[in-house]
This record gives sequence, C-alpha cells and structure tokens, in this order.
Amino acid sequence: MRHGAASVPPITTSDLTIEYPPHGASPAFVAVHGFTLRIAPGEVVGLLGESGSGKSTLARVLSGDAFVSDATGIRPQITGGEATVLGYGLRRISKRKLRGLTFGVGVLAQDAADTLPSTLTVAEIVAEPVLERDSRYNRRALGARVATMIDAVRLPLAVLGQYPYELSSGQRQRVALAQALVLGPTLLIADEPTAGVDVLVRDAVIDLISELQRERSFSALVISHDLAVLRRVANRIGVMHQGVLVGLGTIDDVFRDPWHPYVRGLAAALQPDLNVPDVDDAHSVAVGDVGDETDAAAGS
Repeated sequence: MRHGAASVPPITTSDLTIEYPPHGASPAFVAVHGFTLRIAPGEVVGLLGESGSGKSTLARVLSGDAFVSDATGIRPQITGGEATVLGYGLRRISKRKLRGLTFGVGVLAQDAADTLPSTLTVAEIVAEPVLERDSRYNRRALGARVATMIDAVRLPLAVLGQYPYELSSGQRQRVALAQALVLGPTLLIADEPTAGVDVLVRDAVIDLISELQRERSFSALVISHDLAVLRRVANRIGVMHQGVLVGLGTIDDVFRDPWHPYVRGLAAALQPDLNVPDVDDAHSVAVGDVGDETDAAAGS
C-alpha cells in the first residue's frame, strides 16, 4: 500500500495562516501565522514549542484531520497562504482528494496510547485503517499485515489477542504507532509521541520511530515540547512561539545564533543540554508542558 512519488515534497507551506472561527462567546483566534516550511522526501523535521504555540493545530491541518467533521464542530481553517501535503493543496480540498491525502499520511496523535478502543483487541485496532478503506480486504492477507506491523514495532505476537488495558503505556504507544503505519504511509505526523509514556521507556519509543523511519523511508514531522526527543530523531527543527515560526535549522544552528528573543531565552535555559556558546543578554525561558492549542482556541 505504499504510494506517492519520491520527488514530491511531503510538506510545503508558504505564509500559512490558520484560524479558529468565532464560536459562542469566544472570538476568532489565529493559531498559526505566516508559517513557511518545506520538508524534503525522507527528511524528519521536529517542531518545538510550548503549550499554545500552534504545534497541534498544524498537526491537525497538515494531517487532514481538521477537514473531517467532529463532535465539537470547532475546527481550524486556513485563512491565508498555502499548504501542500503529498501534492494535495489543502485550501478547499475535496472529499476525494482528502481521502487520498489521509491514505498517504500516518498520524500518531498526542493521546493515541490512552484512546485506543478498549473493546477491541490489538489485532483489531491495527487492522482498523485497512478495513475502513476496504471492508472486503482479504482476511488472511490482513492478518499477515497486522502481524508484520506488530513485529516491526518490537512487540511479541502474543499481544495480538490482548486488549489495551492489559498493556503498559509503552506497549500501547507501540500499538498506536503500528496502526499509524499499517497503510505504509509516505509521511508520518507524530504529535508528542512520548506523552503519557513511562519515563523509563520514552527513549525506546522515540528510537523506534527513528529506526522505522530509516527502514521504511517515510518522511516525518515530529512535534514535541522536549528538545531531547527531537535531538534523537530530527534532521532539522523548527521553533514555534505564539503561532509563529521563530527558528529553523539544525539544533546547533538554531541555538548557536538565535535571532528571536524567545529562542535566545530557550538557548539560555537549555544551555547545559546544548553544545553551543553562551548567549548574551538572554532571559531564561523554558519550553512549556504538553498542551493542545484547541483548548486555547475554545477559550477554556
């Protein structure tokens, strides 16, 4: 089920602005402003930023999730600039093209490990994306595909008959990753891939994503508030602050000579973890805890 031409940039955005429309007593809210980024085929780009910086909103839009109706009805909208994912323009994307887009994008949501369906076995959970697209898919071939994915995420095949509540947080995250990759996507968008995972296995989870990316040659956008996570997996990073991209490059390049005050503050705060010269006149700013910009947009 692999697809997509290798020469097509997985993600290209130009001056992209994303806004939540007014709802109830809450006014319109601009979550992302003037965002420009190009991810090359096979590249892994990390997105660093505090809660409310626009990271998760970008994940919803670039993955296509923002264009699917949900229970809340509060969906971000592109109001400026352009965004192209796997060759699909996202402004006014049709349902047919959206189906093609979501076929080529694997999504590891921020709360994926905690929201696996409790009534389904691991085998059924991993098989879901396939059956949603083709309910008549050959069951023997599907069983082999699911078992292959479970093996790929370094889980024993014995978990196939188990339920999420029988697994550890690290095991559940691996199941969620297997589900995200079962269609053989060209692009993986992972939003806080170590959120909710036991501290002792966080490095193993992010290293697994890195290994699978090399083995399967997909591109990836990995979103995190944790620089250590991005250092392990990303070729380049972008730094988000209040909806604006304020730094882009390798980790060393971004923090060696930061031009934005927020990045200078991060460089000072993270100095023990960075192999870069001291930054003069920088105030200490730590990257915030994990958060979802939707809450800010909803005014909660």
